[in-house]
Amino acid sequence: MSKMASTRCYVVMVLSIVVISSMMASCGANLFEDLNLTWGDNRANISNDGQLLSLSLDKASGSGFQSKKEYLFTRIDMQLKLVAGNSAGIVTAYYVSPEVATHDEIDFELLGNLSGDPYILHTNVFTQGKGNREQQFYLWFDPTADFHTYSIIWNPKHIVFMVDESPIRVFKKAESAGVPFPKKQQMRIYGSLWNADNWATRGGSVKTDWSKAPFTAYFRNFKATDLSSTVLESDKIDLKKLRWVQKNYMIYNYCQDYKKFSHGFPAECKINP
Repeated sequence: MSKMASTRCYVVMVLSIVVISSMMASCGANLFEDLNLTWGDNRANISNDGQLLSLSLDKASGSGFQSKKEYLFTRIDMQLKLVAGNSAGIVTAYYVSPEVATHDEIDFELLGNLSGDPYILHTNVFTQGKGNREQQFYLWFDPTADFHTYSIIWNPKHIVFMVDESPIRVFKKAESAGVPFPKKQQMRIYGSLWNADNWATRGGSVKTDWSKAPFTAYFRNFKATDLSSTVLESDKIDLKKLRWVQKNYMIYNYCQDYKKFSHGFPAECKINP
């Protein structure tokens, strides 16, 4: 073999190694190792060698999954690609909650809509069985065109909801004001796709169009990062991004719902303005 041909082979080999390494780096964790498909029969599937999870909904049923492990004070990241087209009445849920004891929950729910209208990102926090802490946002991108990252940062000081690394909501610990904070119970991660056309789209006035079924949402790149020993790092919040999202895309805040709380707002509204 000539020196030139040998050099070409070496370059091809190096490039191949670089490409393969890049492909491996772009792959998320194997979902078979982290998640269990829990309901919906064959409507829930893990494919692509454990890299992609799909949930489908038809008139018979939706589908869902849960994490194999339980977590306490954790950053949870998951990429979602939502149902395209007419998704009215459909909810794609992604949340953490304990299996037993008093109900705590940190909740993303993405509410489908008519074709061309934006999804609504619905968030809620339950502590010791008490919820009614909803905040809702329009998304500033098409969540059906590609995958986007939805994150929950839950540490001993606060809970932060994030979308593509932009914080959209902060729920601060406020036990001194009498507001319970989830700090003792380990929780599992859950995901589901289900029909909620009694309330999800325009208060239930727009129903699911079953002629478009089955509906499918996709999940990938799940990651859980322990925050119990990295509180200072996870305390950092980009306030500029937070204010930008809340100013331009927040459409409902329970702490401004004078009709619902005519006798006084919950105590945490003074701490979480």
